[in-house]
Amino acid sequence: MTNAHSLSLVSVIVPVGERKIPIDALYAEYKAGLSGLGIPYEFIFVLDGPPQPAVESALALLVARGEPITTVTLTRYFGEATALMIGFEHAMGSIILTLPAYLQVEGGEIGKLFAALGAADLAVGYREPRVSSWSQRLRHQAYHGLLRFVTRLSFRDLGCSARVFTRKVLEEVHLYGDQQRFLPLLAERHGFRVKQVALRQSKEDRRAEMYRPRTYTRGLIDIFTVFFLVRFAKKPLRFFGMIGVATCGLGLLEMMYLIVDRIYFHTPLADRPAILLASLLIVLGVQVFALGLLGELIIFTHAAENKDYKVDRVIQYAGAAGGDRRSGQNSDVVSSVSG
Repeated sequence: MTNAHSLSLVSVIVPVGERKIPIDALYAEYKAGLSGLGIPYEFIFVLDGPPQPAVESALALLVARGEPITTVTLTRYFGEATALMIGFEHAMGSIILTLPAYLQVEGGEIGKLFAALGAADLAVGYREPRVSSWSQRLRHQAYHGLLRFVTRLSFRDLGCSARVFTRKVLEEVHLYGDQQRFLPLLAERHGFRVKQVALRQSKEDRRAEMYRPRTYTRGLIDIFTVFFLVRFAKKPLRFFGMIGVATCGLGLLEMMYLIVDRIYFHTPLADRPAILLASLLIVLGVQVFALGLLGELIIFTHAAENKDYKVDRVIQYAGAAGGDRRSGQNSDVVSSVSG
């Protein structure tokens, strides 16, 4: 049963890339999961990559049957994060649901995400129980363990694309590159409330996956990127300052040792490469520190435009104008949905 807020339009964004299943079967599965909730919805399929005539034809047939589907075709491959942002630009709903172009979770589990949205701004699914090979489990645990170590945030399945959130989230969290999997991390950094929901894994999702070595390299770079965005985007001097001070300090210690060695032990400096290394460390440390200081000046200049907090509730006394207000989230939020 749903309340009045849950009757707001839900925009379902499905980026269609290389991995996909027949669109009619995919749509039928997702439609069945949404129809039981009694929520008005629209689907936005973003075709990312080279022309996909078979997919376009299948979507055209669905539209001809009266299905609420918008198709956005891109000129080339831009990546899932860009496809999601383009889909968001065409979305009219106050609630956004993202789903993959293949079945990661069973369609009937979608309602669990909406049920969790009442207590959160973003509900992200994780596949439970997760059926995979030992190598996939090892890779999964290593990836999330490293991410938890560098960001101090714990998430169980960032590879799951089933997420529902208020419109305000993507209005403030802009995705680019391959950051779509880090949306929960970035949303939490912006002050949004994030909740994880266990969803049954689809049988169609149980396949062995092999990745090229460059995929792992990109993954490590992405982890470093999100590490900086989550922990130091608002205070870059702490990151660059620590590196700069440590580097410069090491150079100064080495320089002091060389000076003492020259004064008291009469060791010549002309033929000692160590003095070049010490000078290099000092100069490098100062430059890195200055880079962090420059970042701080840029952030300070734009501090009034970039708020790093969210107000959950303001309760005013009876005579004040406005009464009880909420900010930091869209007014049309699903409070509770049960299947």
